[in-house]
Amino acid sequence: METEVQKNDEITIDLGEIFLFILGKIGYVILATVLCAVISFIITYWFITPQYTSTAKIYVLNRQSNESVTSSDITSSTYLTEDYIEMIQSRTVIESVIEDLDLDLTYNQLLNVVTVSAQSDTRVIAISVTDPDPGMARDITDAICQASVSHIKQIMELESVNIVDEANTPTEKSSPSITKNVMMAALLGLVASIGILVVIFILDDKVKTAEDVERYLGISVLGTMPLDETLVREKKKIKSKKNKVKRKG
Repeated sequence: METEVQKNDEITIDLGEIFLFILGKIGYVILATVLCAVISFIITYWFITPQYTSTAKIYVLNRQSNESVTSSDITSSTYLTEDYIEMIQSRTVIESVIEDLDLDLTYNQLLNVVTVSAQSDTRVIAISVTDPDPGMARDITDAICQASVSHIKQIMELESVNIVDEANTPTEKSSPSITKNVMMAALLGLVASIGILVVIFILDDKVKTAEDVERYLGISVLGTMPLDETLVREKKKIKSKKNKVKRKG
């Protein structure tokens, strides 16, 4: 037979009480949210180096004849798009760009700032380079385009590989986004502070009300006595004086 104590071990969490507890500590929640947002803004604005992205586009068409473009040419070029992307990112192309521009970078370091993607259902390939220097981002993108055109023509024996858009000089940074980082940090501060308060509420097993006595001890409360605030203040004063005497001693 289940005892009363065993029944009391099963504590029901009242969401209403949790909400009221958090509401009573709303100042801490707001403070944590604002503090995280401010820290994120400071780090993003002053300590993270802005990055700029330059983009160029090339058009690759696998012609089977020099007379006209057929549907077969377009289809085969579409299927070979992934091959072209791999050629653009090949060691031959990247290392030739490093050598031509005299970059103090390794193959992997340069490849990490290069993004190559194919436009959906087209033979257009976009090449993007991200760098702290807008001019350098443009120069590297241009160099990769030129090297890629030559490399693809040589390997695939194609004639129709053209630059659609030359690399631009970016005027606005591509990262970091101050707005995005601040919003994410504020959300993190909000969620974290609420989570901490929920944990504090759940772990707090102090008996505070008559309902708590009945819940934890399983006994009925016959009556309550009001707390004498004057007596509490006097006790605090006496304790404070004792602490001062100990410090002087």
